[in-house]
Amino acid sequence: MTAIGHRSSAATPLAPITATLRATFGTDELPGLHAGLVVRDEAGWLPATALIDGGALAGLLASAAGRWQAKRHAAAALAWKAYSYWVALPVALGWASARRVPLLRASDVLVRLDEAGPLVDIGLRRGTTVAVLPSDPLATAGLSEVLVAPDEATLLDLIRVSLLDQHFTPLLDTIHRQVRLSPRTLLGSLSSGIAYAVLQAADALPGSATETIGELLAALGIADLIELVPDAAGALSVQRKTCCLAFTLPEPKICTGCCIRPTATTPTTVQP
Repeated sequence: MTAIGHRSSAATPLAPITATLRATFGTDELPGLHAGLVVRDEAGWLPATALIDGGALAGLLASAAGRWQAKRHAAAALAWKAYSYWVALPVALGWASARRVPLLRASDVLVRLDEAGPLVDIGLRRGTTVAVLPSDPLATAGLSEVLVAPDEATLLDLIRVSLLDQHFTPLLDTIHRQVRLSPRTLLGSLSSGIAYAVLQAADALPGSATETIGELLAALGIADLIELVPDAAGALSVQRKTCCLAFTLPEPKICTGCCIRPTATTPTTVQP
């Protein structure tokens, strides 16, 4: 694997992530993720807390239902799948590329519902805390948004608290109050999304993709929801143990690696 020289830039805290995105996808302006990650003008954006409070969640679920002609429970599962993938992507790539991680509490994540393009656009507020190790140049850069973790175990714990405890778990609770979906079903999409993202970026990352995925999923307590298995060509692929319910759509789809096996007439899609 070819590692990118991420640690040289102390002035741009999110540079390792945007560099990895460009190396992987050819751009950091992806459908679902704001170019450069940080939103400079918040007009038209909502904080993720508006989803947790329930005020904006109905609009998101309605948009998903209309887009895919999905029943309410399937719309919620697919909306969560898209949302959790794009939110978790900067965290996963920050850890994998440079152990430099934005702490994506719900109050620091901005969401824009997109009727014409991707279901959601995700961006970060200016000043979002970035956690680093003592060896990172940011640790001595004197930036107010930088939090120095003493070791990797503490950094992983900060990821769990910010992403799961302070963001995804409250959102899961709100979704569950509106739609009867198992948290395991939804967390399965988070687990597979993180694994898929790291595997996609593997050639641009230092170290082992398998170890990176294991570290992140173990920290979030969701390692048991997927397996990494070789595909027909011998490359690692993600095998899910839960389903995102895309098979229930009027035109059924089954994701690559789904726990449901496709029939000859059922199209297979790719993650996320």
